[in-house]
Amino acid sequence: MSLSRSIANRVPLFVVLLLVCLYGTHLSCGYFTSYVAQENNKNCFCELEGSINDCGCEVDTVDHFNNIKIYPRLQSLLVKNYFRFYKVNLNHDCPFWPDDSKCAMRFCQVENCEEQTIPPGLMEHGDNHPFMKPTAYKYSEAAQHADCSDADDFSSILGIIDTSISDQAHKEFELWAKHDQAEEDFCIVDENEEGSQYVDLLLNPERYTGYKGESAHRVWNSIYLENCFGVQNRSNTFSDYLAQIDLHKMCLEQRAFYRIISGLHSSINIHLCSKYLLSETKDFLAPQGIWGHNIQEFKRRFSPETTNGEGPHWLRNLYFIYLVELRALAKAAPYLRRENFYTGIVEEDQETKMAINDLLSVVESFPNHFDENALFSHSPQGIRFKYEFKEKFRNISRIMDCVGCDKCKLWGKLQTQGLGTALKILYSEKLNMATESGLWEKPHIEIDPIFRLKRSEIVALFNAFGRLSNSIYEMENFRKSLR
Repeated sequence: MSLSRSIANRVPLFVVLLLVCLYGTHLSCGYFTSYVAQENNKNCFCELEGSINDCGCEVDTVDHFNNIKIYPRLQSLLVKNYFRFYKVNLNHDCPFWPDDSKCAMRFCQVENCEEQTIPPGLMEHGDNHPFMKPTAYKYSEAAQHADCSDADDFSSILGIIDTSISDQAHKEFELWAKHDQAEEDFCIVDENEEGSQYVDLLLNPERYTGYKGESAHRVWNSIYLENCFGVQNRSNTFSDYLAQIDLHKMCLEQRAFYRIISGLHSSINIHLCSKYLLSETKDFLAPQGIWGHNIQEFKRRFSPETTNGEGPHWLRNLYFIYLVELRALAKAAPYLRRENFYTGIVEEDQETKMAINDLLSVVESFPNHFDENALFSHSPQGIRFKYEFKEKFRNISRIMDCVGCDKCKLWGKLQTQGLGTALKILYSEKLNMATESGLWEKPHIEIDPIFRLKRSEIVALFNAFGRLSNSIYEMENFRKSLR
């Protein structure tokens, strides 16, 4: 009897079968797929696990926190009138090149909202609500004519003093105040310019419009090639730039800037893939056509095979920008709790304020917030990086005026302003001073506090964070579809 036959007689059949399976699995590296094939077939989500680089938390932690706690709350909050109407100027000409690529497709157009649909509080006051006067107000001529009943008594004691200030001086003071206020801004705010108008965001959802080609590529080329830190040699396209970039050779500030831009780009692409025009067929149930997930488009934009292996890293950067904006909300929470979120509709304003307080409490409970103090040390180099950050983001906000699709321009400007507002919050010396002095805990705050946000900045901040939250939520849907 041979040795093999002897062993077969002594070992139960199921053990032999188990050994055969394990041996086959070892050869095929699991699930009967070769190891080489596994490496070559990494999916879009292969980088979405473990620690998020430059942050102190895990991808799974963010997924659970966002999808269970943040996303549902934002969905109910952002339909409120305060966040639904965004004032913006879509009529600016492109300051960098001739605007010769206007999108003519009907899905590129922004639907105008009827004046009667805008809440009365916004139409009456806008950003000039009594509780929202800008810093420059104290230097305006109107502020100098406050009633002072004891003026005559002071004059009799001190003698007559000429307290008049020329109109020219008033204007100069206002310009100084506006300049000082704008020093902390990371983007250009145009809501009070001539040509600005309210847009109903619910009537104009962010989705695929068909805007693509040279015009769209020129915008992203300009954003990456002229504003990102990184390789010294000039590239022709941002895809060439991304192929040359080496994050390991960048300092933290340079790497953070790139990851923020990349994360925003990824988020926008996810929105386009999740609300893709699947059919223009119109009927009673779908008068605007049929919109939904386009799996193939998602794979084209993010799979390793079509992105030179970079797509999964771009998705990972989405988590980085999400944590940056999440931290901004947490840091601004004491200030935001003092806001009235005024629209003139009393009952809804109260509901909005309650929903905001609930959301901010959840945001503050996140265990591993982004550490903004890791960036921009007080060294000369750190101060220079902070200045460059501001200038680059301001430039990006100008580039958004070059987008040839009005609806894309609308959401590009909103998300850029929201990101700029988040950075303003994280790196505002005035906010730090107000918080450290306990200003937000006082029962009364003067009309002109040390730090303030315009209404459009608050609307952009929450809607931009809502877009990032939606992207992470939609990624889970794509993940399930691709399994």
